[in-house]
Amino acid sequence: MGTLNDDERAQAAQTSGDAGVNDPKVREAAKGLVAFPNAYPDRDYTVTIDCPEFTAICPMTGQPDFGRMVIEYVPDRWLLELKSLKLYLGAFRDVGIFHETVTNTILDDLRRRLEPRRMAVKGHYNMRGGIVTVVDARWPDEN
Repeated sequence: MGTLNDDERAQAAQTSGDAGVNDPKVREAAKGLVAFPNAYPDRDYTVTIDCPEFTAICPMTGQPDFGRMVIEYVPDRWLLELKSLKLYLGAFRDVGIFHETVTNTILDDLRRRLEPRRMAVKGHYNMRGGIVTVVDARWPDEN
């Protein structure tokens, strides 16, 4: 099984009905992610950001999905400015997107902007129909 490039991923999202990955509001918000210089680029340390009020829309039912995003990274040269992250995550509020896709999209967008040594994004989605979903996306891939 091969790895998909960004265009192939976008095509797969369109085909599966998960077009939220290409939502113009999300793409514009991703451009607005702000990074600032790391004062300690020679040191490995972990930054954990807990975002307990994440929302998006289920692309199958149109119902809201609520959850918590936990972002953890070991910075290299850049750190993430939190207000820009808040605006970026808020851009998903009215977007129809699957849990797996939104979690991986956030990882991809943050990784591109920050170029960290390591990064993980864990989406903890609230119970719906008796089912809780947790999506754990990491870079580099540890598998």
